[in-house]
Amino acid sequence: MRASLDGLRILILEDEFLIAMDIEQLCRDYGALNVVIARDLTEIEQQDVAVQFDVAIVDLMLSGVSTLQFASRLREAGIPFVFASGYSDTNEIKKSFPGVRLVTKPYSGDDLVEAVAAACRRTPLR
Repeated sequence: MRASLDGLRILILEDEFLIAMDIEQLCRDYGALNVVIARDLTEIEQQDVAVQFDVAIVDLMLSGVSTLQFASRLREAGIPFVFASGYSDTNEIKKSFPGVRLVTKPYSGDDLVEAVAAACRRTPLR
């Protein structure tokens, strides 16, 4: 069974260039319509994410800055998201964002795609 990202507009918050490029290609390989990478919160904070994106993949820290406030903004806008991060302290995430999946680095592409598809309530293809 393969998860589908067909037609999704995906925001990737990731400050590591190569990781961001890998995630972008992975999303496109699984059918994403549009993928936008933001390596810094200033690149995206003034935009109306609710009308531009269907889902987001959020690293917990971008260049040393926490993304938790931005994640709260995503939640308030009703945009599903997953955290993809190398930080392993999940207590704050579980408390502040119950039900939001944290995919820890290093992760497999299939795990990340499955998490994004689940956040969008999509079922795997058979």
